[in-house]
Amino acid sequence: MVRKLFFIFSISSIFLTVFLAQFFENAWWLLILIVPLISLGVYDMLQTHSTIPRIFPVIGRLRYLFESIRPEIQQYFVESDINGIPINREYRSLVYQRAKGVRDTRPFGTLFDVYRQGYEWTNQSLSPKPMPAEMPRLMIGGNDCSQPYSASYLNISAMSYGALSKHAIQALNAGAKLGGFYHNTGEGGVSPYHLAGGGDLVWQIGTGYFACRSEDGQFNAQLFKEKAKLPQIKMIELKLSQGAKPGHGGILPASKLTEEIARIRYVPMGHDVISPPAHSVFSDPTGLLNFIQQLRELSAGKPVGFKLCIGYKGEFLSICKAMLETGIVPDFITIDGSEGGTGAAPVELTNSVGTPLRDALSFVHNALTGIGVRDQVRLIASGKILSAFHLLRVLALGADAVNSARGMMFALGCIQSRQCNANTCPTGIATQDPSRYRQLNIKDKAQRVANYHKTSIHSLMEIITSMGLSDPFQVRACHIHRRVDSATIKTYSELYHWIDKNSLLQQETIPENWKQDWALARADSWQTCCSNY
Repeated sequence: MVRKLFFIFSISSIFLTVFLAQFFENAWWLLILIVPLISLGVYDMLQTHSTIPRIFPVIGRLRYLFESIRPEIQQYFVESDINGIPINREYRSLVYQRAKGVRDTRPFGTLFDVYRQGYEWTNQSLSPKPMPAEMPRLMIGGNDCSQPYSASYLNISAMSYGALSKHAIQALNAGAKLGGFYHNTGEGGVSPYHLAGGGDLVWQIGTGYFACRSEDGQFNAQLFKEKAKLPQIKMIELKLSQGAKPGHGGILPASKLTEEIARIRYVPMGHDVISPPAHSVFSDPTGLLNFIQQLRELSAGKPVGFKLCIGYKGEFLSICKAMLETGIVPDFITIDGSEGGTGAAPVELTNSVGTPLRDALSFVHNALTGIGVRDQVRLIASGKILSAFHLLRVLALGADAVNSARGMMFALGCIQSRQCNANTCPTGIATQDPSRYRQLNIKDKAQRVANYHKTSIHSLMEIITSMGLSDPFQVRACHIHRRVDSATIKTYSELYHWIDKNSLLQQETIPENWKQDWALARADSWQTCCSNY
């Protein structure tokens, strides 16, 4: 029926144009509109690769038009302030306002249903503490570290140059310099743009060993040593896995690979840059710790740690056993939750692989407590943390500090268009298109990043002092409450399982639900076994 109507429209419009041209000389201009539509309709009917335009010539293409702008329609006209995903409007607006230094208060009460299952909060004290004159900081560096680092409680999470534009990287680093917090380079290596702002850096090394690799992709100790001694690099982070795509190497699409990025990473042009899923330097937990010790020595005693998304618990417990056998303890461990974001990842891995942050964090905190080394290792949490309460919540589960990626991107001006993997980011943040990233004002955005950090830390301390505490270190699991159902409220200390210090060191003190994983764990092998049932 639609095809017949198209034929009728085409013939009728041509005859009408010819008829009108007898009376109006300018009527021939109608063909400029009509002929392309007719040509498009004929093409739609003759092509065979798409059914809808074949059945509905021309008008069938409206579906693709509306589908292309569906995310914008959803975000601007459909979703409420609290039901948007992956980050809702309430928290996006909070970051925007704090970054711009404008009013971030809310009128007329909370938008959240405080009686719904899962609602969480903390309680205030009738004896609140005064706000400190200076915001507290955290010292990172264990017994084998000769250059410990004083870190902020909120920092910039790993985002590589390549995933982000050079202007975005420079703005983030300059913001870190203004605010006195660190900037994680991401696994893409230390670029000139990471160094341009003068901010503190955590150099992340992934399985591709970018910026410290030989031609065949293996780790190059000499290149690492040269870069690691840069005074701007304060810590080294070895990436084992990432929350948004655990078990999968990093992905930089070929469309975002420039000749400059290829030179920085030591990779060839013309292909997607995909990191191997596993490291080639080591193949077991003992090898991991020996490599950490090697990196610590090559960097002249700077703090060295590793980042991972928790998978099989027995594998992390194998690392714990290796710590006991070798005596090598990392200075910090970054726990990335499966809810973490990324520029590009397979859908199934993003949606269905890896342990969420809060469960992973409590497990790692317990494991390190159980082997008696928790006080030697700083835990850094990463995964969907934007507000001061989000920060407080992970502190209660054992985190010592927090890394935020999407919060810092919103501070730069990210609008959550979710085009990070297509080189078409409309804000110039996650693109290598110079016509877009050149419009990102480095100085202005750096100040916004610093503003967001400063206000978030101030808000964190406002909550902590209202709780009757004076330091983030005092936050405990009992301080966070969750509504389990309409009439039941439990604290994190009741919801999560906690084990005693050194309880994993003696067979008789190992908790029952830890025995199987602990028994399987071996310092010389990764363990992935589950029960037969």
